Amino acid sequence: MEAEREALQSTAYPEVQTFCQKHGLMFEVVDLRWGIQDTKATDLMTTELCLEELDRCRKTSIGPAFVALVGDQYGPCPVPTRIEEKEWEALKAQLTARPRDLELVAQRFWRDENAVPPAYLLQALGPGEASGPEEAALISALRSGAQEALRLGLISQEQWHRYYRSVIEWEIERALLNSTVGDHGATVFLRQIQDLNKHILEDCVLKMVDRLADGCLDTDAQNLLSNLKERIADRQPGVLKAHHLAWSRDLVNPQNKAHARYLKELGEQFVARANHQVLECLRELEAGRQELAWLYQEIRHHLGLSAEVNRTFCGRQELLTQLGQRLRQSDGHPHPPLVLFGPPGIGKTALMCKLAEQMPGLLGRKTVTILRLLGTSQMSSEARGLLQSICFQVCLAYGLPLPPAQVLEAHTRVVQFFHILLHTVSCRNFESLVILLDSVDEVDSVHCARRIPWVPPKCPPRVHLIVSACSGQRGALDTMRQVLTDRGAYWEVKPLSGNQGQEMIQLLLAASRRTLSPVQRDMLWASLPECGHPGRLRLAFEEARKWASFTVPAPLASTAKEAMQQLCARLEQTHGRLLVAHVLGYIESSRHGLSEAELKDVLSLDDEVLQSVYQDWTPPSKELLRFPPLLWVRLRRDLGNCLARRPVDGFTLLAIAHRELAEVVRERYLSGPEKAKSHGVLADFFSGAWSQGIKKLITLPLVGKPLNLDRKVAPQPLWFSDTVANVRKLKELPYHLLHAGRIEELKQEVLGSMSWISCRGLSGGIEGLLEDFALCAPHMDCPEVSLLREALQLCRPAVELRGMERSVLYTELLARLHFFTASHPGLVGQLCQQAQSWFRLCPHAVLVPLGGFLQPPGGPLRAALTGCHKGITAMAWSLEEKLLLVGTQEGMVAVWDMEEQQVIHILPGHTGEVRCVEVFAQGTLAISSSKDHTLRLWDLLSGQEKFTIWDGGSKDPTESQTWSLHVDEAKKVVYSASGSKISAWNLETAELIFHILGDASDPWVCMAVLASQATLLTVSQGGMISLWSSATGALHRKQHLSSIKEDTLACGVSVQKQGRMVTGSITGSISLVSSEGDSLLEKLPEAVGFLVVSEDESLLAAGFGRSVRIFLEDAQGFHRFMATDLEHEDVVETAIFGPENNLIVTGSRDALIQVWSLSAQGTLLDVLDGVGAPVSLLARAGALVASASRQSSSFKVWDLTCTQKPRASNPFLDRTGLTAVSHNGSYVYFPKTGDKNKVSIWDLAEGEEQDALDTSNEVRCLEVAEQANLLFTGLVSGVVLVFPLNSRQDVMCIPPPEARKAVNCMALSKDEGHLAIAYDSTVLVLDISPGDPCPVIDGPVYTFYTQLPDTIASVAVLADYRVIYGMINGDLFLYECVNSKVFPLEAHGSRVTCVEVSHKEQLAVSGSEEALLCLWDLQVCKWKFEMSYMNSYCIGVQCACFSKDDKYVYAGLKDRSIIVWSVLDGTLLAVQFVHAVVNRIIPTSNGFIAPSRHGYLIRERFQCPSSRISQQDPLKNFKKAVWMVKSRQREELAAAAGALQDLRSKSAQGNESKSNKRSQVCLLV
Repeated sequence: MEAEREALQSTAYPEVQTFCQKHGLMFEVVDLRWGIQDTKATDLMTTELCLEELDRCRKTSIGPAFVALVGDQYGPCPVPTRIEEKEWEALKAQLTARPRDLELVAQRFWRDENAVPPAYLLQALGPGEASGPEEAALISALRSGAQEALRLGLISQEQWHRYYRSVIEWEIERALLNSTVGDHGATVFLRQIQDLNKHILEDCVLKMVDRLADGCLDTDAQNLLSNLKERIADRQPGVLKAHHLAWSRDLVNPQNKAHARYLKELGEQFVARANHQVLECLRELEAGRQELAWLYQEIRHHLGLSAEVNRTFCGRQELLTQLGQRLRQSDGHPHPPLVLFGPPGIGKTALMCKLAEQMPGLLGRKTVTILRLLGTSQMSSEARGLLQSICFQVCLAYGLPLPPAQVLEAHTRVVQFFHILLHTVSCRNFESLVILLDSVDEVDSVHCARRIPWVPPKCPPRVHLIVSACSGQRGALDTMRQVLTDRGAYWEVKPLSGNQGQEMIQLLLAASRRTLSPVQRDMLWASLPECGHPGRLRLAFEEARKWASFTVPAPLASTAKEAMQQLCARLEQTHGRLLVAHVLGYIESSRHGLSEAELKDVLSLDDEVLQSVYQDWTPPSKELLRFPPLLWVRLRRDLGNCLARRPVDGFTLLAIAHRELAEVVRERYLSGPEKAKSHGVLADFFSGAWSQGIKKLITLPLVGKPLNLDRKVAPQPLWFSDTVANVRKLKELPYHLLHAGRIEELKQEVLGSMSWISCRGLSGGIEGLLEDFALCAPHMDCPEVSLLREALQLCRPAVELRGMERSVLYTELLARLHFFTASHPGLVGQLCQQAQSWFRLCPHAVLVPLGGFLQPPGGPLRAALTGCHKGITAMAWSLEEKLLLVGTQEGMVAVWDMEEQQVIHILPGHTGEVRCVEVFAQGTLAISSSKDHTLRLWDLLSGQEKFTIWDGGSKDPTESQTWSLHVDEAKKVVYSASGSKISAWNLETAELIFHILGDASDPWVCMAVLASQATLLTVSQGGMISLWSSATGALHRKQHLSSIKEDTLACGVSVQKQGRMVTGSITGSISLVSSEGDSLLEKLPEAVGFLVVSEDESLLAAGFGRSVRIFLEDAQGFHRFMATDLEHEDVVETAIFGPENNLIVTGSRDALIQVWSLSAQGTLLDVLDGVGAPVSLLARAGALVASASRQSSSFKVWDLTCTQKPRASNPFLDRTGLTAVSHNGSYVYFPKTGDKNKVSIWDLAEGEEQDALDTSNEVRCLEVAEQANLLFTGLVSGVVLVFPLNSRQDVMCIPPPEARKAVNCMALSKDEGHLAIAYDSTVLVLDISPGDPCPVIDGPVYTFYTQLPDTIASVAVLADYRVIYGMINGDLFLYECVNSKVFPLEAHGSRVTCVEVSHKEQLAVSGSEEALLCLWDLQVCKWKFEMSYMNSYCIGVQCACFSKDDKYVYAGLKDRSIIVWSVLDGTLLAVQFVHAVVNRIIPTSNGFIAPSRHGYLIRERFQCPSSRISQQDPLKNFKKAVWMVKSRQREELAAAAGALQDLRSKSAQGNESKSNKRSQVCLLV
């Protein structure tokens, strides 16, 4: 059947392979007769191997598992390789009468007494012995003996059949006829040649049938074949696919058209049958799929491995008893995790499995035990998957809510959730929880980590964590020793005793039904004197189990490494060094392992291996060349347990099981250039370089000329289908390109490919993408790769909000990298072009960036991180250790490693809000205070709590919000102040030194520890100064502030260097207080909100209202440093000075962070966007500043050095949101920073201010008439100044209707012929007409008053003098100036933030703060659609406009996103998160431009397919996001239908005989 085999290999297999890949499956063909000599196909072991492979296929395949090609040959009948003792005695008895036959059989079968029960094993012929006649005589003798034994009833029919059965019948029997589960993916293709019997003796036919040794027809074989065919047809007719061919002398000639047609039909039938079987199995799996099937599979995997290990467990009883006692003793109180350690192979895994088995008996039968044998599955090989599976299992076991999607998106949040979950289990008094993690060294992130953040330093009561780690190598054990300093936490696993080692060997032998002869046993013990190393014992067992009783074994190696060297040498002797070296080299070189299908494909690309294989015979095909599967199966069998099978990404991958073997493979086969060569072949395979018909040249020894042959390896596209990614390629290819030294290919095909990046991101998330860049970046000196890596990190917030979606990723990268296309055309420019190409072909409605408008890489933002907690209330840096401590509202303190940007410790214990955190002892210790009136001292290196102090205090929730801590390291004292109480505690003993209780009705606002004077200085709200001894707490004296009278203090700050305190009051007084007295420093116009001093105490900043004033130190205290204050747009909440006092960073209530230059007299350097909530906390360490808010669980870290460096694009520094744009986005106008009486003109192309217009008054609003080239500036004085954009001379002035009434808003009609100016309750309408040299403004043509108490918030004007205006209370009106008529429109529920008219002036849109958008029909003054957009982030509409063709509305929301919806039906078409509030949106011919609060101009094209059939849901990945459309037309129709229904129901009441027919209406929601 060679022709059939080649036909399937050439066409059918690739087609089925493609089909399987599209369904996420791997297709593997195991044809052990392909590509080898006939002698090898029929040797002693091949039949056994075929049956073993058959069982493996039936066990693992979910589709076709067995295909038989049955023609007119029954095939050779192999001699049984093993005869059981009883069967042997029966045969021997019948052969006694034939001494020669008996002698032959006894010569070839030797008794093995090591088998249990004993058996006779067939011995191979010697090198010089001919096998043909000998084999025939042997099988004849065995058959005659079996025939007679069957006649006498000494053996069964099945036993008799073993001597008459061919290989193909063995396989069909096993796969089909003896199967208990039906056909199970089996198919038999039967070739029947008509009239073959009439020509049976012709020479051309004899090649196609069984023949005897003399060349004659083997009639017995033909009869057995006929019988086999009949049995198949009778028992499994459904699997039989018969092909009837007409007789022809040249039937098997490839030129025969009938034969070619038959081969084509065979291939088509195979493809159809295989695909059908795959689909049927997939449907069954889908029907029975569980919601958390992945979790149950993971649990079953580890339990199965554990059960297998426990079957041969022995010894360790004393250690198990001690561990059990330790667990019981520590169950009721906090305790450190337990670490079992020892060298590799010492038996840690077996001990952990036994512990897991005994846990119910140790801690109670309801104990929840979770076991993970790390590294044995994909999920247990990386920290994120490991913690996710544990969290899910714990939640299910205790009935707790499962981790939400937001937690699972980021590894740092999973770590925090895990720590919180452990404490939840403990606090709720559940049954005990025990988590056993074996071999933490096997977790990917642990190898080179400085810390293991998910290992808690202390376990809470009733929660136990037991881990095992290897000693003797730099790894997890050393890392844990830095965190777990308690020596009692470490338990060494020592070798077994000599007797226990022998017991283990006996158990293993018994389990495999083997024993040893006394001589062999003595030799084994002699080779392992007093050996108690279980790993070495298992290796010895693997050798000894192969010994027959007549075997004379060679001495065993004394060490595990020597044993592995011996194993490799023996494998090389059997299979050839080249094959062994390359197979093991490929497996060890792989990143996560290789499947068997992948390995055979890789070997088929390896020319050296193929030349070695085909040195004695030629391949069976002239078109294709493959590695013979039989050679791999033999080698795999001999490797045995040295290969581990690991489930990874739904596939089973092979990996080297023993560390020692992996080490030997690296030394023996992967040294020097061999390593790069191995990675190069793997890179070729995973890149698909030689797939899909691409032929590869090779010169085979027996051919002598180059052959260009198809290797038929699996294709490697990025996507197998629209939803199935090639995850194996995505994970392996970057690794192999990197280690093969193919850096340019890595840059172009992987890191610089937008298709690759999107596929990797969509299939593995942003974390997987960043892992690849983290893997490659350190080995590549390429600034473009670093830019791209940082850009991906900046994408995180959008991906977490929107989910990993292709349009989101493309938008994020294009809008961040577009700035660099000119400076980095290679990688970055290429990526941007690829993104633009994808957008052009995108089938969905999408917003396409036309330039850069998101913060580019290289900017000040270093990290944007989100914790698994509520708002942040305290922050402190450990600069030396590069740690950031974050205190939260629920009492948790999280310690972040800012180098690795992950949580390394969760410090639990506080039950109330954390108010203060102080770091000391060179960044190694921290103390925190909380509203629960406790102080806790923490070791930041280990994450352990050193002690807790109960600081007393009232439970009154209204008590003072002033809390402070001061650590005196010299005296080892911590001072805690809260409300009217001060306590001093010894830092070493936690003993109270003294308490000071003040007047509860007059709490302190500030405490200063004046070390030089050994004094505590306190000032109360009422202005009482108190001086106390810092050693004893004794009162020295009290006095009232003399500098202020009848005032209330609000804040204070100590100035240690001067031995003074600075206080601020609610009336704006700043006083300097010392032990000698006080003096008034400054009088501010508003209440003092905060006071901060620089690190060297030479600068003082006072925040009041929307301003910050800076003071410089002098002999008398401080004096004003700058003539002007630092003005903000909202209340300033906090400030911090830069590292060299040349900068100050301020945070305000509008969520903005501003960086000011003090060396340039308060010049604003940068405006940074916080976390979307008031900036209430700033903490600095060197040049890094962390910003956070009490209203958000997120925080950001900024690098101040980047604010002073030139950037790819300088943003315009507008903080007001009052921006206007002209010249199609070339210039932006906004109130000048620091001087709102001027308007800055920003040149976007140059990235700098071009000019400034003097308005002489504060600017309130701006409008640009693009066609008339006019800039309208509405001022706080009520005046509107009109600046011609092409001239600075002719400035026009429009006076207000009333003096001192500020302009609220302005609007131009679409034709720019009219201008509406709105004041609180007055609207002016003016005409703009052409003029020379500039347009003429007439009017006001109309003036009207709203006669309402509320003020106007937004306005729009139409060409026919109709005006739409919205009020701050949500009212909306249309006013006809010509007729002096007002038409109330249905009101919004809150402030109307924008009103815009369509370009044809038939429609209008209004938006409000409650995120409601209304589309109005101006002809009837009624709304057409009401659209409300609700999500967990949305806080209202900021601006809106119509597209140029009035088909769409673009709206900017205050949640920092832009949405697009259809005017036709209100459908939401697109949502784009732009990271900043958009101030206004201006339509362009194909999209819009919009200035953002980040200082960039968003320029986008809106692309919407003409047919929206394929429109995807823009909110599909949003969390809790809803777009609701309310249509007036639908409501009116529904109301009419309701009225008609009422009429019908009344009519039906009088006619009860009518049938009550069920409604045929289907309601779709």
